[in-house]
Amino acid sequence: MKTITKPSLYTAMLLISGTVFSQQKITGIVTDNSNVNINPVLIVNISKQTNTLSDTSGRFTIDAAENDEIRFVKEGYFRSVKKISEDDFNTPLLIILKREEIEIPEVKIAFKPTGNLEKDSKRFNESQKLKTLKSDVNEYLKRPLNEPLPKNTISKTFSGHDFNAGQVDVLKVIGAAIGLFNKATKPKITKATYGEYQAFMTRLKNEVDLTFLKKYGMEEEQIDAFLYYAEDAQELSKKYRKDFSKAAIEFELKKVFAEYSKTHKLTPNKD
Repeated sequence: MKTITKPSLYTAMLLISGTVFSQQKITGIVTDNSNVNINPVLIVNISKQTNTLSDTSGRFTIDAAENDEIRFVKEGYFRSVKKISEDDFNTPLLIILKREEIEIPEVKIAFKPTGNLEKDSKRFNESQKLKTLKSDVNEYLKRPLNEPLPKNTISKTFSGHDFNAGQVDVLKVIGAAIGLFNKATKPKITKATYGEYQAFMTRLKNEVDLTFLKKYGMEEEQIDAFLYYAEDAQELSKKYRKDFSKAAIEFELKKVFAEYSKTHKLTPNKD
């Protein structure tokens, strides 16, 4: 059985400790030059040929040893390379990637100005052919029409059959006949004389149903005042003294009273 000597044991401990300390992990976060987290970013340990991706917060963890070269790659950004030092194992790394600048293709201007304004401005003027065409169009539009415009109607060829053609509209004939009859039989509307006016107002009070006015607590004098108001507003004597229609007069009175009750603040009795 062999005995391990002290130098051999010391050498083995150095090898083990060297291996342990060389294979450590580094952590960090990747952002852009606006301090905004970007992900995913490819993190590659070039020395060890291993790689990983940053998470949604931009954070990453990767195995590394001192002096390893770590590369950070993201499309649209310049690559960043970090050589690992001893201090990097104690403190998280902050990697900032700069966005690549997009170059706009150069636009070449074929026209080279001479510096003479009169000559250079001619290149931007309308051509003589275009000027002539515009002038001819304007002259044409100013000319009077020599031919009549077509009528905006549908041709009989495309219109449906007119079933009323040659037929007599019975309803129109009857309506016209009734209108003529009423016009011939009704008395002519004329302004009432003083006597006719007084007679009409007396008849109005005696024959027309005025109970709807009494429901508002109106007394005799108030009813008279309203009737004279309605006469002035609707000229009742002029329209109805010769053709005394109770229903028509009552309708007229109720129509006027609807507005009259508002202006005079009348409300119906609760009885």
